[in-house]
Amino acid sequence: MSGRARLALCATAATLMASGALLPLVDPATWFLQAVILLAVQSGAGALARRVPLARLLTVAAQALVSLLLLTLVFAREQAVAGILPGPEVFRRFGMLLEAGGDDVGRYATPAPLSDGIRLMLVGGVLVIGLAVDALAVTFRTAAPAGLPLLALYSVAAGLSGDGAGWLWFLLAAAGYLLLLLAEGRDRISAWGRVFGGAARAPGRVSGGLESNTGAIAPVRTGRRIGALALGIALVVPLALPALDGGLLGGSRGPGGSGSGGGGTISAVNPLVALQDSLNQPEDREVLSYRTNAERTDELYLRIVSLDQFDGTTWKTTVRRIEDVPSPLPVPRGLSPDVRRTEVRTTISAADGYAQNWLPMPFPASQVEIDGRWRYEPVGRALVGDRGQTTRGAEYQVRSLVVEPTAEQLANASSPPADLRREFTKVPDSLPGVVADTARRVTKGASNPYEQAVKLQDYFASDGGFTYNTQVRAGSGPAAIEKFLKQKEGFCVHFSFAMASMARTLGIPARVAVGFTPGSARADGSMSVGLRDAHAWPELYFEGVGWTRFEPTPSRGSVPEYTRSNVPSDDASDLDTPEPSRAAQPSTAPSASDSCPPDMRKQGGCESAAPQLAAGSGGDGPPIGTIVLVALAALLVLTVPLLPLLWRTRVRTARLASGGRTPSDTAARTLAAWREVTDTAWDHGIEPDESQTPRKAAARIVRIGQLPAGPAEAVHRVATSVEQVLYAPDPRLPAAGLSEDVRRVRQGLHASSTRSARLRAALAPRSAARVVWAVSDRWAAFSARWSERVAKRWTALTRRLPRRASQQEG
Repeated sequence: MSGRARLALCATAATLMASGALLPLVDPATWFLQAVILLAVQSGAGALARRVPLARLLTVAAQALVSLLLLTLVFAREQAVAGILPGPEVFRRFGMLLEAGGDDVGRYATPAPLSDGIRLMLVGGVLVIGLAVDALAVTFRTAAPAGLPLLALYSVAAGLSGDGAGWLWFLLAAAGYLLLLLAEGRDRISAWGRVFGGAARAPGRVSGGLESNTGAIAPVRTGRRIGALALGIALVVPLALPALDGGLLGGSRGPGGSGSGGGGTISAVNPLVALQDSLNQPEDREVLSYRTNAERTDELYLRIVSLDQFDGTTWKTTVRRIEDVPSPLPVPRGLSPDVRRTEVRTTISAADGYAQNWLPMPFPASQVEIDGRWRYEPVGRALVGDRGQTTRGAEYQVRSLVVEPTAEQLANASSPPADLRREFTKVPDSLPGVVADTARRVTKGASNPYEQAVKLQDYFASDGGFTYNTQVRAGSGPAAIEKFLKQKEGFCVHFSFAMASMARTLGIPARVAVGFTPGSARADGSMSVGLRDAHAWPELYFEGVGWTRFEPTPSRGSVPEYTRSNVPSDDASDLDTPEPSRAAQPSTAPSASDSCPPDMRKQGGCESAAPQLAAGSGGDGPPIGTIVLVALAALLVLTVPLLPLLWRTRVRTARLASGGRTPSDTAARTLAAWREVTDTAWDHGIEPDESQTPRKAAARIVRIGQLPAGPAEAVHRVATSVEQVLYAPDPRLPAAGLSEDVRRVRQGLHASSTRSARLRAALAPRSAARVVWAVSDRWAAFSARWSERVAKRWTALTRRLPRRASQQEG
């Protein structure tokens, strides 16, 4: 096997070994076999392109094209031309799959199910990393920088994985990188030949000419140093990465932080797409069942989490401190003793297939009895799993309050505390003015915040002409709210987000709650909650009552009694509100069609949806798109400073490579070697002087560079060879070992320079200015050619014009 083929095989193996860190993230792991096959085909395409041979950039382009064809064949065969040629529909299909995969990433706990979107992200990511590694290590013959994409792949996998065996995958990835370095070192050594100056060979021992006086092989020592540095970086970088918790981005710690103390934080949840997926499921699978001693169940919403931060793009939870679960829970903030309340007890069982980091329970809960690692977030009064704890198969009891304020108590509520009002009435500057204008128009004539809230609820639920439709594409930013107010069609997310935003513009503290409606009654007296009971609703704050539920979504849930009572207002329309829907009755599908919508089917949403609500297992890490962009940005930041080093290494390799055997080839190699000597001296601070002869230039390099005897003799030998080529009437072939003399000169300059000079020569070589000169020369030549062409055409045109004029006169 040739050295390049062996290097390509090691590059493929290193990519696959680093990709092993992704295996714990998804179940089943059948995607890995697919990645192995496609990566092997990609590597084979590169080997064929290099054998032709193609230019290096064309080789990379050929591999990229083959990779695109493979992905098209596997993931978008139906949309492709002839089943393999990509067209606009193929890229649209890729976009939908990646979008669905990103949604699945934020919804599922590890190991996540292997949906088409996640499979494309995994297989496509491995192919991209494999292409980068193969291009750097094999095509451009620089294996050391190939560790950067491998490090990026492992670091992302290590940040996402929480199986506790990350060190095993790290060792595997590190072994793959070291294997790649050793393969490149062996290939380079075989090209250089024997390293002279070694110790005497032991009798009977076969030597490859690699021994040195220290008993170690110089290139191997260098490889060990590079490997040790790379492994050190790989150990430190994952430690510096922020913890990514929840959903597919969650580790074993869960979103509750580490340990069992009172510290830790929780972060954002975006329920939008998962909630729509749940509502559009063709099969309404059960996720929860419960029994309660409450007299009425139609208002027993099972709340999961509240979204209290609106940043202009989406509603999400604010990053907050969490603590151990108190027993009993504190009295809800703002709840006055004068407000009527009843404590009820509910026993809840979660399905084995429902893995949610946030605990669904009636609001406000006063005491929770549950086994496992759970933490308490006091502002949202929510329980969140710690260190990977989920609701899967959990059974727990919740004591909660049924708060029954009167319309008068809500209407007479005093102003909320300043800190609460300041935090929960924030709206982004990007919020369209139509939102606040509509809120003021709808609530015109209301004399207090309660009447404003009821008017907003009635506007959405009955008076404004809105319709409920789960097929509407989800959206939560300012533009989506404006579009919703214009089209007047959406599902619970749109209604709750719009009402909460409008309430904030009126100065009413508001947030959005996510959870389940009460579900359907069974014959044995228990209640069943399915996927289609997923729901979102606004909560508005009134001092003396606390956070209060409203129901603006038509045909969903139940309208609270305190919004249907007589309202102290002169506007008779306040009394005309829709009748509540009883959750004790069997729930119906929220849309006109129970079938999976075509756009969701294309994205794989129906097939891949899990029995989870909203944010899946918390979804409190950054979206996968952000992670990928951050990883690419980090890779770019690490790679750009190395571009001069990579260019210099490539040029040196090309100059010292063995060429043809004709006299012209020999002359070209000799001149290239001399250019390498002068550029190396330039990199170490000795500027070239083109006016001097090679002999005088060599003496100048020896004098300024303070070279010892060995490198000084090497400089003069190269200069003598150049003079033979340039000035001898019958040029002789240069002495053997010209490339080795150039390397000795470089080693001598390196040894006689300071550490800072050596570092600059490696990372910021001065000779890289030749790139700028070359670009400038090519641009000048290009401009000259085009100027000449334009001048010729203009001259020809001016000659034709008088001739045509004379013909017309004749």
